[in-house]
Order: sequence, then structure tokens, then C-alpha cells
Amino acid sequence: MAKSIPKIGSRKNARIGSRKNGRIGSRKHPDKIPKGVIYVQASFNNTIVTITDVRGRVISWSSAGSCGFKGTRRGTPFAAQTAAGNAIRTVVDRGMKRGEVIIKGAGLGRDAALRAIRRSGILLRFIRDVTPMPHNGCRPPKKRRV
Repeated sequence: MAKSIPKIGSRKNARIGSRKNGRIGSRKHPDKIPKGVIYVQASFNNTIVTITDVRGRVISWSSAGSCGFKGTRRGTPFAAQTAAGNAIRTVVDRGMKRGEVIIKGAGLGRDAALRAIRRSGILLRFIRDVTPMPHNGCRPPKKRRV
């Protein structure tokens, strides 16, 4: 039987050598990440913690709902602390030493998540609050005519 001739533009041939053994999928030994950005979105119903590298690619994330909290317990400070701890544990194992924190939202989990981040041992360069604030808000409805 004749041997098939590989296509020039096929994905298999183009990517060989770009990673060890020509693998395209995930790697066993991930890269070290010295710096990162930690985003905390704290709403009244949930707290979501996302950790990215400096280029903005997500490394790890966690939320109070994904940690097993349901219903009104998702908005509690303890749930936010647990979510932040779960998200940070993976990046500390990958070698993150320094970070920046960006907090958004007015939920109860703001302070608890920040406390969990401080306790993890990551040196924080700055903590920025980017909660959206209205600068006069929407126009009120017209008065009702009787």
C-alpha cells in the first residue's frame, strides 16, 4: 500500500517542534509565573476571583458558587475567603511571588477576599478599586400628571 503524503499546510506538520515531542495540548510542567493580576468581583450574590498573568491570560479562577456554596451563602464573606484561597493556591504552586489586586463591586466578600490574598504570602504592588460609580446617574422619570 502506498504511503500517504502529508499535506504542507496541515496543523500536525506546522506545529511540530513548537513544544516538546510535538504535543499541542496541555503540558505536564507548566511555566513559572512570577507576576500576576488578581481580579476580585464581589457582587451581593457571589464573589468571583480571577488570576491572570501580566498579559491578561487566565491562569486560575474560582467563585463562591464553584466552591460548593449555594443560595444566599454565596454572598457571605466566608464564601469569598474560600474562593480566593482556592484560586490562589494553584498560582502559588506555580511560583507566583508578586501581584496586583483589582477589586470591583460592593458585595460583602470584598474585604474577606483581600484578607485571604494578603495571607497567601503574595507581595501586593497595589490594590485598585474599579467599582463603577454613577456621576449623576440616569435622568428621573417625568412627574405623573393627574
